[in-house]
Amino acid sequence: MRGSPAPADVLGDLLTALALMMVLEGIMPFLNPARFRRTLITAARLDDRGLRVAGLVCMLGGVALLYVVH
Repeated sequence: MRGSPAPADVLGDLLTALALMMVLEGIMPFLNPARFRRTLITAARLDDRGLRVAGLVCMLGGVALLYVVH
């Protein structure tokens, strides 16, 4: 059985994940800013329930991806 990871390892992993998220989030506005703007306007028009469902779908997709990768 492995021990707990060192706090520095956890922080490094968290910062790596944050950096990758920032890279991925920046791809669409960099490549197609007009489409990105339209997408944001569409998202802003969603009601709270629609945004919650979209957030839930994203979270579940992320968890599924983590499960497949690990």
